[in-house]
Amino acid sequence: MQTVQPYLFFEGRCEEALEFYRNALGAEVTMLMRFKDSPEAPPPGTCAPGSDAKIMHASMRIGQTEVMASDGRCAGAPSFQGFSLSVSVASEAEADKVFAALAAGGQVVMALDRTFFSPRFGMVTDRFGVSWMVIVPQ
Repeated sequence: MQTVQPYLFFEGRCEEALEFYRNALGAEVTMLMRFKDSPEAPPPGTCAPGSDAKIMHASMRIGQTEVMASDGRCAGAPSFQGFSLSVSVASEAEADKVFAALAAGGQVVMALDRTFFSPRFGMVTDRFGVSWMVIVPQ
């Protein structure tokens, strides 16, 4: 059986992102390793100098989904293009809450509203540039 999991590279802002998703989505960090804690040093030139305290690998649970994250190469400019993470919630009130939390410091792409396929659907790009779709299934 195959499993596909999202792996997000925050290029130096991973710790901030984990805290943001903890507050916005109730994410639970299930694993975290910093570069300085790795049993092997990263190959030369892999990370920006001074990145020892940055996150080499983290895993967080959002609902039933495991999302992995890292500071990557610590280049300072995360880029998330060509995909969106979809979060399904149980009620319109929960959709309002999650959408507002993700939109804080981000940009609303499509306001949360009723659609032909959902009583509540909207799209937002969060402050890290990650695109989200919030939906209440019918």
